[in-house]
Amino acid sequence: MEMVMNMASQRPLVIFSRSSCSMCDTITILFRNFGADPAIHQLDQMPRGREIEQALLTLGYNAVPVVFIGGTLVGGANEVTSLHLERSLVPKLREAGAIWLDV
Repeated sequence: MEMVMNMASQRPLVIFSRSSCSMCDTITILFRNFGADPAIHQLDQMPRGREIEQALLTLGYNAVPVVFIGGTLVGGANEVTSLHLERSLVPKLREAGAIWLDV
Protein backbone atom coordinates (compact mmCIF):
# COMPACT_ATOMS: atom_id res chain seq x y z
CA MET A 1 0.00 0.00 0.00
CA GLU A 2 2.84 2.37 0.79
CA MET A 3 4.19 1.92 -2.74
CA VAL A 4 0.78 2.81 -4.26
CA MET A 5 0.43 5.94 -2.15
CA ASN A 6 3.98 6.99 -2.98
CA MET A 7 3.37 6.55 -6.70
CA ALA A 8 0.04 8.35 -6.45
CA SER A 9 1.60 11.39 -4.82
CA GLN A 10 4.48 11.86 -7.27
CA ARG A 11 2.37 13.64 -9.92
CA PRO A 12 -0.85 15.68 -9.84
CA LEU A 13 -2.72 13.05 -11.88
CA VAL A 14 -1.97 9.33 -11.65
CA ILE A 15 -3.78 6.50 -13.40
CA PHE A 16 -3.25 2.84 -12.62
CA SER A 17 -4.14 1.03 -15.81
CA ARG A 18 -3.70 -2.05 -17.98
CA SER A 19 -2.48 -1.89 -21.55
CA SER A 20 -5.45 -3.96 -22.78
CA CYS A 21 -8.14 -1.90 -21.00
CA SER A 22 -10.30 0.18 -23.34
CA MET A 23 -11.97 2.02 -20.44
CA CYS A 24 -8.50 2.99 -19.20
CA ASP A 25 -7.77 4.44 -22.63
CA THR A 26 -11.06 6.33 -22.61
CA ILE A 27 -10.40 7.89 -19.19
CA THR A 28 -6.84 8.78 -20.24
CA ILE A 29 -8.15 10.49 -23.39
CA LEU A 30 -10.69 12.43 -21.30
CA PHE A 31 -7.91 13.79 -19.08
CA ARG A 32 -5.67 14.57 -22.05
CA ASN A 33 -8.52 16.47 -23.72
CA PHE A 34 -8.46 18.76 -20.67
CA GLY A 35 -4.73 19.30 -21.21
CA ALA A 36 -3.56 17.01 -18.42
CA ASP A 37 -0.48 14.82 -18.73
CA PRO A 38 -1.20 11.93 -16.38
CA ALA A 39 1.35 9.51 -15.02
CA ILE A 40 0.08 6.18 -16.29
CA HIS A 41 1.20 2.99 -14.59
CA GLN A 42 0.44 -0.02 -16.79
CA LEU A 43 0.16 -2.74 -14.17
CA ASP A 44 0.47 -5.58 -16.67
CA GLN A 45 3.84 -4.20 -17.82
CA MET A 46 5.40 -3.51 -14.41
CA PRO A 47 7.61 -5.94 -12.49
CA ARG A 48 5.57 -5.39 -9.30
CA GLY A 49 2.25 -4.86 -11.03
CA ARG A 50 0.52 -7.78 -9.27
CA GLU A 51 1.58 -6.43 -5.90
CA ILE A 52 0.16 -3.01 -6.78
CA GLU A 53 -3.09 -4.61 -7.97
CA GLN A 54 -3.39 -6.34 -4.58
CA ALA A 55 -2.94 -3.01 -2.82
CA LEU A 56 -5.62 -1.44 -5.02
CA LEU A 57 -7.92 -4.32 -4.04
CA THR A 58 -7.57 -3.31 -0.39
CA LEU A 59 -8.79 0.15 -1.42
CA GLY A 60 -11.89 -1.48 -2.89
CA TYR A 61 -10.96 -1.49 -6.58
CA ASN A 62 -10.76 -4.80 -8.36
CA ALA A 63 -10.70 -3.24 -11.82
CA VAL A 64 -8.73 -0.53 -13.54
CA PRO A 65 -8.54 2.35 -14.13
CA VAL A 66 -7.90 3.65 -10.64
CA VAL A 67 -7.34 7.41 -10.57
CA PHE A 68 -5.62 9.65 -8.05
CA ILE A 69 -5.81 13.44 -8.30
CA GLY A 70 -3.52 15.45 -6.09
CA GLY A 71 -2.48 12.29 -4.28
CA THR A 72 -6.08 11.55 -3.30
CA LEU A 73 -7.97 8.51 -4.51
CA VAL A 74 -10.79 9.59 -6.82
CA GLY A 75 -11.85 6.11 -7.87
CA GLY A 76 -12.49 4.27 -11.08
CA ALA A 77 -14.14 5.13 -14.37
CA ASN A 78 -17.60 5.53 -12.80
CA GLU A 79 -16.38 8.03 -10.23
CA VAL A 80 -14.37 10.01 -12.79
CA THR A 81 -17.36 10.10 -15.15
CA SER A 82 -19.66 11.22 -12.34
CA LEU A 83 -17.29 14.03 -11.37
CA HIS A 84 -17.14 15.11 -15.01
CA LEU A 85 -20.94 15.14 -15.34
CA GLU A 86 -21.21 17.13 -12.08
CA ARG A 87 -18.70 19.62 -13.53
CA SER A 88 -16.35 19.11 -10.60
CA LEU A 89 -13.60 17.15 -12.38
CA VAL A 90 -11.94 20.16 -14.03
CA PRO A 91 -11.82 22.17 -10.79
CA LYS A 92 -10.20 19.18 -9.04
CA LEU A 93 -7.61 18.90 -11.80
CA ARG A 94 -6.93 22.63 -11.67
CA GLU A 95 -6.62 22.63 -7.87
CA ALA A 96 -4.13 19.75 -8.01
CA GLY A 97 -2.05 21.51 -10.67
CA ALA A 98 -2.80 18.87 -13.32
CA ILE A 99 -4.19 21.52 -15.71
CA TRP A 100 -3.79 25.27 -15.90
CA LEU A 101 -6.12 26.47 -18.64
CA ASP A 102 -9.86 26.88 -18.52
CA VAL A 103 -11.61 24.15 -20.46
